[in-house]
Amino acid sequence: MMNVIAEETRNIYESFEVEKDIYYFKVGRLGLVSFHGRNYNIKKTVTTEQLNSYVASGHFIKVSSNCYVNAGKVLSLADGMICFDRSYSETKQIQVSKWRQQGIKNLLSARNPMAM
Repeated sequence: MMNVIAEETRNIYESFEVEKDIYYFKVGRLGLVSFHGRNYNIKKTVTTEQLNSYVASGHFIKVSSNCYVNAGKVLSLADGMICFDRSYSETKQIQVSKWRQQGIKNLLSARNPMAM
């Protein structure tokens, strides 16, 4: 039984789709990237080419020097907080500087005119 649970957990962490499953990611040192999704956080080494493809795909918006949010997963942006979930749990929010907030709102509304 324990092996089945361990294998299922391992499969979740290996098979997530960045554009589909991830709310945001933060880039660390030496290619280590922290991916944050609905029910998990995954640290994974990513090549520069992979990282550039995530950013170039248009799915992610840079919100700080090392943090990118999935534009399709943003639920709201107000008072310096980007929320990804209706529960408004701290783990499902990213703080963004107020001076960057308007620029991010403009990018999000350009991608999805019905949002915001």
